[in-house]
Amino acid sequence: MKLGRLERRLGEAIMKAADEVLSGKMRDQFPVDVFQMGAGTAFNMNCNEVLANRANEILGSEKGKYVPVHPNDHVNMSQSTNDTFPTAIRLAILLTLKDLEAEMQALEKSLKRKGKEFGGVVKSGRTHLQDAVPLTLGQEFTAYGVAVGKRRAELLRAGESCREIGIGGSAVGTGLNTPLGYRDEVVAELNRATGLNLRLAEDLMEAMQSQTAVAEMSGALRNTALDLTRIANDLRLLASGPKTGLAEIRLPALAAGSSIMPGKVNPSMLEMLNMVCFQVIGNDVTVSMVVQAGQLELNVMMPVMTFDVLFSMNILTNAIRQTRIRCVDGIEANEDRCRHYAEATLGLATVLNPITGYCEASEVVKQALKEGKTLIEVIREKGILSEEEISRIMNPANMMSPETSVKRKTEKNSKERKKEGNATRKLNDT
Repeated sequence: MKLGRLERRLGEAIMKAADEVLSGKMRDQFPVDVFQMGAGTAFNMNCNEVLANRANEILGSEKGKYVPVHPNDHVNMSQSTNDTFPTAIRLAILLTLKDLEAEMQALEKSLKRKGKEFGGVVKSGRTHLQDAVPLTLGQEFTAYGVAVGKRRAELLRAGESCREIGIGGSAVGTGLNTPLGYRDEVVAELNRATGLNLRLAEDLMEAMQSQTAVAEMSGALRNTALDLTRIANDLRLLASGPKTGLAEIRLPALAAGSSIMPGKVNPSMLEMLNMVCFQVIGNDVTVSMVVQAGQLELNVMMPVMTFDVLFSMNILTNAIRQTRIRCVDGIEANEDRCRHYAEATLGLATVLNPITGYCEASEVVKQALKEGKTLIEVIREKGILSEEEISRIMNPANMMSPETSVKRKTEKNSKERKKEGNATRKLNDT
């Protein structure tokens, strides 16, 4: 209307019909399935026909006759499925991203709060699922929060790529049948209506041919799922038990976990999150296949790509929200169990490296395992450290950072200490 191509009376009727559709009316008038004829043409024409019919009713005419409003001549004026459908995809992604980003931020904060709460809980680290040097439970949870924050930032970067739209490209990106100034007016109007800070693509043909921006978002969703399922797996492992597992943390009990074993409680929310993440990873494979399937001036596989990206965003949003509220916020530390493992881990021998060297520290570990003794018992027997040094150096709480680690001794001092230990043992034997 603003450019003088569409009669105001018809344009206002079309807009009123569109507002009714947006309010949820006539939902039953959109039967087109996601698996349809390519490029979204069926869905675009479904929209054009519904809007034309309702606009004609508003103007006192009958639906089905397309007089005075025609679905192609008026509703679809200056448009093509090939530029409107990709634009709609990007709008949908950006609007859906708002809720997902908010839930990611909330989960990040929740994990970091737990990091502070568990800051004084010393535990054993594990690499290869074997004993490693100590750390705090708080450090683990803070790291989880940092990972979620990085994935949130990646999603936002992918969203920036989706702000570039190819509206006005018409059928093949040349802008055929669009009036002068149409592209800029549409972008400005979309920004006014959505506040999404959209921008016109530098090359409208490239924007039509390539759906890589959507692949970026799908890839960011996949990476988010990879980190979330890793974190979920860790939490399940740390909560394993309660009697025969690690049992370093306690998860909120939500429901009975077995139809036959009384009192059994499972990590329900984390298992749910795992399954959602698996689905998102699978959806990304579909999106990747779609994006590479574009040929010449158009990618005709966009409908299933759209469905899978939005499906991934929605299920991730819901899963993250429920996991945070029903699981993460209520996690408790089993401090006694954490302390036990911190004091028992063979990884404590690592602190001996600067004192005895790697080889002798390894012998301490082997002897402790073979004889069923603790590291401290073997260290005491060998005279490697004095009692004062044992209480200071072998304290897991003093191994949390570089500045609290033992200063490296010279090889000479190490040998002298070994000789002193041998002399002490000889005197004891005597």
